[in-house]
Amino acid sequence: MADVFTKEQRSEVMRKVKSARNKSTELKLIAFFKANSIKGWRRNYKLFGKPDFTFPKQKTVIFVDGCFWHGHDCRNTRPKDNADYWTKKRERNVKRDKEVTETLQNKGWTVIRLWECELKDENLLKEKLHAIIGV
Repeated sequence: MADVFTKEQRSEVMRKVKSARNKSTELKLIAFFKANSIKGWRRNYKLFGKPDFTFPKQKTVIFVDGCFWHGHDCRNTRPKDNADYWTKKRERNVKRDKEVTETLQNKGWTVIRLWECELKDENLLKEKLHAIIGV
């Protein structure tokens, strides 16, 4: 189906769309924390890279990265329309993720990155979070 907007109009519309963060993935992780009595986490903690969850006492941050936006190929979702744009967009996100991780690690923080698809597997979550926050 053809877009009803011109390329310039579509760009203007998309520029006005502001992220509400990744609420559904964050809510899934909150439910996991509560089910496993994990305490001490904070959201919207003022820290470089805007981590989804911060454990200030453990100096640990958790990012829940959306598979499509951050370059995970678990579902092989790559748009055919405007493929060059989307490839560059994902590459920029991956590069920024690496920079954020390195910066935080250089400041003494432990960085955990979870893929959105990993939230479905409770055993995998426990495994990834065990050494850091004692699940």
